[in-house]
Amino acid sequence: MQHRHLPKYFLSIVLGSASLGAPCFGQNNYVSKVWVADQGNGTYKNPIINADYSDPDAIRVGEDYYLVASSFEDIPGLPILHSKDLVNWTIINHGLQKQIPEDVFNIPQHGNGVWAPAIRYHNKEFYIYYPDPDYGIYMIKTDDPAKKWSDPVLVFPGKGIIDPCPLWDDDGKVWLVHAYAGSRAGIKSVIAIAPMNEDGSKVVGEDHIVYDGHIDDPTIEGPKIYKRNGYYYIFAPAGGVSTGWQLVLRSKTLMGPYERKVVMDQGKSPVNGPHQGAWVTTQTNQDWFLHFQDKEAYGRVLHLQPMKWVHDWPVIGEDKDGDGKGQPVMTYKKPDVGKAYPRLTPQQSDEFNEHSLGLQWQWEANGSGRWLMTGNDGHLRLYALHTQTATNLWEIPNILAQKFPADSFSVITQLQFSANEKNGSQEAGLVVLGLDYAKLAIASDGTAYRLEQGICKASDKGNPEKKTTVTILKKPEVWIRVDVHNPQPNHALCKFYYSLDGQKYTAVPQDFTPTPGKWTGAKIGIYATAEKTTNDAGYADFDFFRVLPLSEQAK
Repeated sequence: MQHRHLPKYFLSIVLGSASLGAPCFGQNNYVSKVWVADQGNGTYKNPIINADYSDPDAIRVGEDYYLVASSFEDIPGLPILHSKDLVNWTIINHGLQKQIPEDVFNIPQHGNGVWAPAIRYHNKEFYIYYPDPDYGIYMIKTDDPAKKWSDPVLVFPGKGIIDPCPLWDDDGKVWLVHAYAGSRAGIKSVIAIAPMNEDGSKVVGEDHIVYDGHIDDPTIEGPKIYKRNGYYYIFAPAGGVSTGWQLVLRSKTLMGPYERKVVMDQGKSPVNGPHQGAWVTTQTNQDWFLHFQDKEAYGRVLHLQPMKWVHDWPVIGEDKDGDGKGQPVMTYKKPDVGKAYPRLTPQQSDEFNEHSLGLQWQWEANGSGRWLMTGNDGHLRLYALHTQTATNLWEIPNILAQKFPADSFSVITQLQFSANEKNGSQEAGLVVLGLDYAKLAIASDGTAYRLEQGICKASDKGNPEKKTTVTILKKPEVWIRVDVHNPQPNHALCKFYYSLDGQKYTAVPQDFTPTPGKWTGAKIGIYATAEKTTNDAGYADFDFFRVLPLSEQAK
């Protein structure tokens, strides 16, 4: 029987201690086949990570650099990246294994969750402060960022309080700078500072607005606070995500008044809205700035800019006319960190041979207590279990997904689907997920298997998929490939292919262009669903997930 709507029940991907979410170091020497910033000749190219690591913050501790970014609804959340030279990065951990309140985040909360975090090192401990725009500012900490982080502590409760950054001042006082989300707080475009207790675990007094950007710097947010040469500096983006500029405020006193200066904007570069990030000083006293660029479906990708100080103001990027305002560089000499280090990138491909998944994998909500099976004779097994109704894949919490890794790339996966005929309509496959999404999957009505394409527009509005049967399968095994092209800036044109032998690929007729998610780029992932529940579940075995250049599509 051909079903006319998306299966109403979905896979519950749940993790054990040896599965997704635990620190995994086996792929820390990974080098991408589709984007490497280190050009191997002492220079690098931007973006240094061509993937959606939005709202970055970073620190140096000794010879090690650590970076965090927004993760919104994705779990595990708060990715922790490590580098030795600011160019070559790898994922070493996540600060959050589950989002709280758990009952809220057990179902997808697209665009909510973890907004712009800050990472700091104080008194031999690493701290991350992160905002949830609906609940307030949380803090987690650890003595080793590659190991377990503490449970979140609600430091500053309140709706619409976002983008925190702590400051341990020279006199021992502790402060929290932050912004406001207009969608929740009813005010935006201002920066405020509040006092905290000695251990930075609680705001203990009223916050005070220290800068109003309504006239000169609308939508100012994302503040990071530093102290240098007797000045307090607040680095903050303004002007909007895709169109803004990098602002720096300075004052001799914490509560102001603050002077303002635009220290970087797009200029004549191809980098739109270059802003929001972190100032880092190397062990050789070079200054650098990490920030994002919004590339729509590709997400907000990570750039690295040289930085210098002129008359106690930072100048970020390339300042050709000497006016104190820079513009982004596309290539530059690598930072001097005293040594040379090998090329590394965040993990992408996964052969599914281990009992833990690569740390690039995240899902759309907290797990619910049942297993996926890793290292299953070289396969990843996803069980198609019923847990709740869903009108389309946007509502499914446990799609196992990762970020787009480059402007142009291919992904290939091979799967076998063992449906349980008692579970009604079932499917498993590959999905490119955004507000507009597309999938290619093996589908079953309990008696026969078919290869099915699904495309959904404005999925967040509860719209159903438009489904097309591509072919009837003699056996439930298929290789699925998607090619992502970039025929015009940020277009991300996707074309699906399938193979019945892993050698010859046949194109699926309809192309597709994804849209971003809510505050995220598009993602690519795997899933399995079932319409009904019985006392057992069908399952899909994925043999591998390979990210390759377009020229290596069918290898």
